[in-house]
Amino acid sequence: MILSASRRTDIPCFYSDWFINRIKARYVFSRNPMNHAQISRVSISPDVVDCIVFWTKDAENIIDKLPLFDKAGYKYYFQFTLTPYDKTIEKNLRDKNDIENTFIRLSKLIGKERVLWRYDPIILNETLDINFHIKQFKRMCDKLCNYTESVTISFIDMYSKLKTNAVRIITDDEINELSIIIAETAKDYGLIPKACSESIDLSVYGIERASCIDKNLIERICDTKLDITQDINQRKNCGCYESIDIGAYNTCINDCIYCYANNNFETTARRYNSHNPISELLIGTIVEGEKINDRKVFSNIIKQQEMF
Repeated sequence: MILSASRRTDIPCFYSDWFINRIKARYVFSRNPMNHAQISRVSISPDVVDCIVFWTKDAENIIDKLPLFDKAGYKYYFQFTLTPYDKTIEKNLRDKNDIENTFIRLSKLIGKERVLWRYDPIILNETLDINFHIKQFKRMCDKLCNYTESVTISFIDMYSKLKTNAVRIITDDEINELSIIIAETAKDYGLIPKACSESIDLSVYGIERASCIDKNLIERICDTKLDITQDINQRKNCGCYESIDIGAYNTCINDCIYCYANNNFETTARRYNSHNPISELLIGTIVEGEKINDRKVFSNIIKQQEMF
């Protein structure tokens, strides 16, 4: 099993104490985001968790806890979103220079192959124009190139929940122009450029299709082969492999204006403030009468005798 922690919220930044408690307990309760009454008990013992994929915009609060994962035998890597935006876009993040330094510290600790840089989403408006991205992307490549192996981009999706004047539609011509520059710049700094869930084929510019839950990387980290398939429950152009996500929507208080995982900040703040780090659930409690089902999970590692 690949454990995703989490596409739905920033567990490393805001809920690392809770996650450590669940790791010690070896199980977690998780509500189905599409069916509130459906609760699963998921074993997260190291004998069934082949790899943990952490998603974060600031890993500072989990770095000191990583030796606990190492001691228990867990394998893991980070999808680390790091953009040049200020607090008008990503309202509650720390100073970006400090977060960039955290990125570097994490890479030095666990290895650059396990810290994947995400420069996404790419936003354009009157201030954040193409020249802004050219300048900032080059600057960040120069600073981070020795501490990661790749950079994953995506262009902002104008979904219905997105209600802000600070984001506009990006034209195909703008996507093409930026893709050429990003690919050339990344390669100049020895980075592999990738694109996450883009409907436009950017491979003509030398930008690979990203697999954020990446079978090849996990096999490399685990030094073994895995029997897993691509995740059919993700977006059409997603290259991810199967995983189980234990996060919850409306719980991340980074308050990024482009976020798809939160309805509004008031709801998110209320839910965040109700969080109990010793709870079996990330948010909320089990109500009397609710049924908890044991989810069947197992390791996907192909044992040596199965390979011959």
